[in-house]
Amino acid sequence: MTGTESTSPRIDTSKPHPARVYDWFLGGKDNYPVDEELGRQIMSIDARAKHVARTNRWFMHRVTRWLAGEAGITQYLDVGTGIPTEPNLHQIAQGIASEARVVYTDNDPIVLTHAEALLRSTPQGVTDYIQADVREPELILEQARKVLDFDRPVALSLVALLHFVGDADRPYDLVGRLVDALPSGSYLVLSQLTSDFDPEAVRRGVQMYAAGGVTLAPRTQAEIARFFEGLDVVEPGIVQLTRWHPELAVDEATEGNEGASLYAAVGRKS
Repeated sequence: MTGTESTSPRIDTSKPHPARVYDWFLGGKDNYPVDEELGRQIMSIDARAKHVARTNRWFMHRVTRWLAGEAGITQYLDVGTGIPTEPNLHQIAQGIASEARVVYTDNDPIVLTHAEALLRSTPQGVTDYIQADVREPELILEQARKVLDFDRPVALSLVALLHFVGDADRPYDLVGRLVDALPSGSYLVLSQLTSDFDPEAVRRGVQMYAAGGVTLAPRTQAEIARFFEGLDVVEPGIVQLTRWHPELAVDEATEGNEGASLYAAVGRKS
């Protein structure tokens, strides 16, 4: 395990953290009262919030099946990993290509305490974990190169991450620096909160996160398209989360899926 730490590993339980709120939505146990409180507040304005969290997780499952299968990708850099919830990305990828190599990255120290679950690789493959923030792209790339071969295609996964990066942190520049380091044939994968479908519910959600000290930055379809400038966007394009290759679904619950206020897309670097 790399376990590179950019900050103190102390777990701050005084304010909610997106990874732990997401864990609560998914029914996990690795969260604190402050995370549950925010989760319940979000549920009070959108009763579908737990289901939406699951639909986002299912998108990760579908896109990993597509990348490992049809696209033939065997290397993955997953930034904003979150608390392990099986199946993890490496389990899906290595279930299709046992030699797959996966590097996970997150900035929440609680994820580090569960890194062992992220490192249970197949004998033929490799998994590793980096304690770092997306705002430190050079650190992420430096550590990832110890495991991944940047002369071969890599899938960069930014699933449900960028809406926690406000414009002041220059998210387009951060993503660009990561993508620029990838070789031809690599992929950018992301899902991102939007106000395009339910603006009032999302607006109130932004306010609740802000009250908890967490930035939440929904973006329009056009704004999300900027992350893919210079890339070839894979069909069906930048679409509502649940409309991205639903035929790849396995054991997904479809009721209420139409309410997901997230876009999803995959782009290929030529």
